[in-house]
Amino acid sequence: MVVHMSFGEAALRRRPTDAAPCPCGGGAFGACCGPILDGQAAGTAEHLMRSRYTAFAVRDRTHLARTWHPATRPDDLEADGPEEWTGLTVVRAAGGADDATGIVEFRARWRSGSDSGELHEVSRFTRVRGRWLYVGGVVDPSA
Repeated sequence: MVVHMSFGEAALRRRPTDAAPCPCGGGAFGACCGPILDGQAAGTAEHLMRSRYTAFAVRDRTHLARTWHPATRPDDLEADGPEEWTGLTVVRAAGGADDATGIVEFRARWRSGSDSGELHEVSRFTRVRGRWLYVGGVVDPSA
């Protein structure tokens, strides 16, 4: 699978500096999601989910494609989401270094112009050859 990015799209990416706060809220970007966006394997399902939130926030489609299970990954990973992801709260998480599957429930806040809202999802993950992959999720699980 090849993910193409134009110069214009590359200019829209908002990758934080290593010392900047990570968009996921987990500390400094260089010690949190930065290495995972650069290709390092996530140690837990939660850390992969946090890196995927960060990838949405900085518009890193390459990371999203690389960490999405090929059986469920859409053909088109256009960034049609909100203009800005503004915060992440992990409600519960399971799936550590010795597990084959994991689940992460989270709430991700967003803003787009004068609109704002929250995405509530329970995501499913699996480990393949030592790397966590996003399989899918249920949006608004309490509905």
